[in-house]
Amino acid sequence: MKKNDWLLAAGIILAAVLILAFQLVQDDGGQKEVAVTVDGEEFGRYSLAEDQRIDIGGTNLLVIENGEAKMEWADCPDQICVNHRAVSRDGESIICLPNKVAVSVCGGDEPELDGVAR
Repeated sequence: MKKNDWLLAAGIILAAVLILAFQLVQDDGGQKEVAVTVDGEEFGRYSLAEDQRIDIGGTNLLVIENGEAKMEWADCPDQICVNHRAVSRDGESIICLPNKVAVSVCGGDEPELDGVAR
C-alpha cells in the first residue's frame, strides 16, 4: 500500500469513530418509555424514569431500574429474553418468542409523519 492509501484508510476510520462518538453522546431530549406488546396487542407503556416491576400476563416479569428495562423472569424454556442485556436506547427491544412478548424502547412523543399518505 502506498502512503495515500494509508491516509485514506486513516481518514475513513477517523470519520467512523467521530460518527460513533456523536451517536453515543447524542441526547434526544425526550422522555423515553418502553412499549410492551403481547401477541401483537399493546399491553402498556411505561416510563424509563420511574423504577418499577411489571408482571406481563403471569408469563414474564419486566424490571425498570436506573433508566433501563430488563426481563427478569420468564416461564419460557429457552430464557433468551432473560439473558438479554438491559435496553435503554431508542429502538432497542427484548423479544420473548414463546410467550409472544415484545418490549421496545421508544421516545415519549408519538413520531410525526414525514411523508404524504394517500
